[in-house]
Amino acid sequence: MPYDAAQAPVIVRRYQDVLFVTLNRPATRNALAPEVVDELAAAVDAARRDTSLRALVLRGAQGFFCAGGNVGNFQARLAAAPGLDDPVAARNRLFGHFMQALAELPLPVIAVVEGAAMGGGMGLACAADVVLATQDARFALSETSLGIIAAQIAPFVVARLGARVTRRLGLTGERVSGEAARALGVVDELAVDSAALDALLARWLTQLCRCAPHANRAFKQLVPRCGAEPLPGLLDDAARVFAECMRDEGAEGVQAFRDKRDAAWVAHFDADAVRAAQAPAVLPH
Repeated sequence: MPYDAAQAPVIVRRYQDVLFVTLNRPATRNALAPEVVDELAAAVDAARRDTSLRALVLRGAQGFFCAGGNVGNFQARLAAAPGLDDPVAARNRLFGHFMQALAELPLPVIAVVEGAAMGGGMGLACAADVVLATQDARFALSETSLGIIAAQIAPFVVARLGARVTRRLGLTGERVSGEAARALGVVDELAVDSAALDALLARWLTQLCRCAPHANRAFKQLVPRCGAEPLPGLLDDAARVFAECMRDEGAEGVQAFRDKRDAAWVAHFDADAVRAAQAPAVLPH
């Protein structure tokens, strides 16, 4: 029987060594039900192991990024009595493992937000390296309005926005517009609508893919160590990584600069190709 990939909780497609990962539960506004989180985690793990990938793009199907946690699943878990193996705490912590894996993914991650990024959806965006959004997108840490807290995403929101802004958003549950989200540092660049967002994504992917893939991975892994490790040892290790990069992609990069040509790794994207790469496909079983 044919397998319709359009029905999968998460659609994963690859184009020019970029992995396009689309949350695909539009009926629930792409809420983070267990099967969605499990498939997101599998996609991130596959991306971590595939050293040929250049970037990962995270988006929601049908013009809506992510409504956060699935409230129906919350209610079902409350039926079980709390204890040493509290199912509510266990599932929440499992989401935290996924969030950590997403944030620590060595390749660049771009979140593309339309509609809204609420609760855990905002956490997904904050774990990305670049966030692009439409002007009418909305962002909120909405958990406290439901009587719960942004438990597993809080460290990633703080890492992107700082403690002061995170407290403001988490203690009020306010919804901020795309423009306000850019001012706060959630969003890097805005587009007027979804068509313009595809063009914006193509431009960012082209810019990203002007940079050497192994160098990008090495730099992303270096950044979180800055300020967290003693400086002399960190700089010693950074020098070793620099030398490895120079002997790897650096030779080609320097020669391309001298020759006034594109380096071998440069790739170009356009809006039509990016749009097609994110469309679902029917695949054989």
